[in-house]
Amino acid sequence: MSKEIKSFVSRKIAMLDKDESYSRAACAKLRRAIGKPPGETPDVWDITLDGAPEDEKSGKAIHTCLALYALHRQGKEESVCDDETGFGTAVSTLIQINPESEAGVRRRFNAVATSVDFEELAHHARGLIQLLKAKGIKMDYPGFASELYDFQFLKRKNSIRLKWGKQFYRVSKSENKEDERTDEK
Repeated sequence: MSKEIKSFVSRKIAMLDKDESYSRAACAKLRRAIGKPPGETPDVWDITLDGAPEDEKSGKAIHTCLALYALHRQGKEESVCDDETGFGTAVSTLIQINPESEAGVRRRFNAVATSVDFEELAHHARGLIQLLKAKGIKMDYPGFASELYDFQFLKRKNSIRLKWGKQFYRVSKSENKEDERTDEK
């Protein structure tokens, strides 16, 4: 199912990234759908459901991911999707750009990672996406959609948290080693 979700979200992002009135209108509708369950937002169903995998969990993941993508992309002329930058890596980059923000970013990241349910995770992720948007940091949205899907399964939830944690701390640790090498010169 993860491959199907990634493929679907990739196609939708390609559509949202076009410089066309339909794409801009679709992004606006998706932004208005943030924080709402998929069943309450019929005006985005043509975007989030047409051709999507047909189960409730994938629908929630796709809906949430595309709405957050539309938020992240608002006011940008180019895509904010980077297939090489996972969620944890993108968030860690916020600290690299502004080390003074470390405590706040880490607190928000931990709120996402310790979310009890999907709705709580989506709420906290929104705040981080707004920070990524402000700093121009891109991330892998198709991968994020797949992770949001997996998070909804009790047996997979901790593996997704761990994946994000490894991404977050791997970047921080490699940057610190780089700084140490620069200081020694």
